[in-house]
Amino acid sequence: MLIPLIHEVGMRDGLQMEQKIVEFDHKVRWIEGLIGSGIPVIQLGSFVHPKYVPQMADTDALFRHFTAKGGKRPTFSGLVLNEKGMERGLACGVDLFCLGVSASETHSLKNTRMPVMEALERILAMARTLQQEGRKVQVSVQSAFGCGFEGPIAEAKVLSIVDAYLEAGLKNISLADTAGHADPRQVASLFSQVIRRGDSIECTCHLHNTFGMGIANCLAAYDSGVQVFESAFGGLGGCPFTAVAGGNVATEDLVHMFSRLGIETGIDLDPVIATSREAADQLEHDLPGCVYKTGPISFQQA
Repeated sequence: MLIPLIHEVGMRDGLQMEQKIVEFDHKVRWIEGLIGSGIPVIQLGSFVHPKYVPQMADTDALFRHFTAKGGKRPTFSGLVLNEKGMERGLACGVDLFCLGVSASETHSLKNTRMPVMEALERILAMARTLQQEGRKVQVSVQSAFGCGFEGPIAEAKVLSIVDAYLEAGLKNISLADTAGHADPRQVASLFSQVIRRGDSIECTCHLHNTFGMGIANCLAAYDSGVQVFESAFGGLGGCPFTAVAGGNVATEDLVHMFSRLGIETGIDLDPVIATSREAADQLEHDLPGCVYKTGPISFQQA
């Protein structure tokens, strides 16, 4: 049985859509709560210009704060969009660099101001540099299951980007449902085709709950052989460069679902729920997640 690995992205993908700026001390406390839950990979932020995403202005400081601490700790990941961001990430101790290319021309232009093929060439060059530096790299295909501007995205286009990654020796591959258009059968089909491309491929799914299918899609991905799941505490999040932004699958909902199925993640739900509740208070609105409001089902099935 595969043990699901949770990659918590709430501090990046979760907060980038929030208008109220979260102070550094609050972020530190939330991250400490997530660390205490046993989550193995936590994304601390993205290396973007604060003019465009002011919520990420303290990303470098967060990495320095947490990577300076000794002892056992999670893997800390960061999203990098360009060479300047890569240099910042190298300077402040990022463990896992997350790079991505959209399969949608429209989304790519809005997100990176580059067409898909130009963005792909740039990402591949950055990935080679990071590999030479001995850093871990995850590459993603964004809008892999559909685009809020263009509609359906051909599987062949997604797989052509995947093949370019594999040819470059990049085997940690994420498929992202940026627009939240995915359905379980589509998820199963696309991930199965990626997984069949090689035994050493590590697949990650990044699924949004825009239209309420996020948890079902996660289960379809797991049943297809996906082991790594990106999620956000409280269901925070959404891409600011898609037509209809929706939150990520909530970390506590995902962990709770796996637990109900007898699939243990090694994550303590209580600190995640506490973090989500504090975030809802701080951000002054309800979050999309369910379990942080209801609490987990507390009895065992017969």
